[in-house]
Amino acid sequence: MNQSSGTSSRVVKEKALELGFHKVGIAAVEEVDNTEVQRMQAWIALGYHADMEWMNNPKRQDIRLVMPEARSLVCVALNYYTPHQRPEGEEYAKISRYGWGRDYHKVMHKKLKQLTIWLESLGEGVKAKYYADTGPVQDKVWAQKAGIGWIAKNGNVITREYGSWVFLGEVVTNLELECDRPHTQHCGSCTRCLTACPTGAITQPFVVDANRCIAYHTIENRGEKLPEAIAPHLQGWVAGCDICQDVCPWNQRFAHTTDVADFQPYPGNIAPKLIELAKISDEEWDRQFPASALRRIKPEMLRRNARANLDASQQNNDSESNCF
Repeated sequence: MNQSSGTSSRVVKEKALELGFHKVGIAAVEEVDNTEVQRMQAWIALGYHADMEWMNNPKRQDIRLVMPEARSLVCVALNYYTPHQRPEGEEYAKISRYGWGRDYHKVMHKKLKQLTIWLESLGEGVKAKYYADTGPVQDKVWAQKAGIGWIAKNGNVITREYGSWVFLGEVVTNLELECDRPHTQHCGSCTRCLTACPTGAITQPFVVDANRCIAYHTIENRGEKLPEAIAPHLQGWVAGCDICQDVCPWNQRFAHTTDVADFQPYPGNIAPKLIELAKISDEEWDRQFPASALRRIKPEMLRRNARANLDASQQNNDSESNCF
């Protein structure tokens, strides 16, 4: 049964902003977008999802498998940018900005839960379910449909106000709300992200091969060693990779410091030493990364990533020495 509580989209958006979200938009659940489904299936058929089999979940292709009564998605974005800069020097390890502060899942889920409870309080029979990078929902696709931003050539969602330094979340609901216009694409002819990627992971505009992606290998790859095609090109990255975001003109022009205190960096996350991470104990890892999204990168993986960088640096130095 469709729900129409008389609540306007404006009131829902005001509530989301009141809870601290920086952007909010609404998308209508209509017929399955066959073009989007075919794009996803083609990407998976190429093996570009690597071993992330959860990307092949049928629910990701039809939101009604998540909630059969779904009529709308309330999509939100939270700016996480802080202006700190990483130091120069090969001795330092690089951690992606998203992991500098408190685990974004905890921050997003707290706000999304509040929004969900509020929506359910609007009337008997109102259903709502929230996600933030934790369920079978194509958050980037829905964010674009809801007018939050557009999916860029590097696969990230870019917003006009904050660039791509945003976390995405959504509430699926059976409330029928007035939807926003989908966002238009504004990458233009720019190819900086494609050119800057040291492993060629962006095989063509809007297509990313996880098998070549530094972020995938440092976070998701559970192997004892990193592939030979990846390890020499890490450029210091041990947890994620921000190269394609750092070079993006939208990020360089429109990044704004977040007002979310939880996203301020923990000590040690901006300039850790590779040599220290290469030998970090399980106990030290547990102390250094409390309530952190980086806990997905287990201590043995962090040691592996740091050692791969040190080995690459040593090989480069040896090669330069042989030139004289």
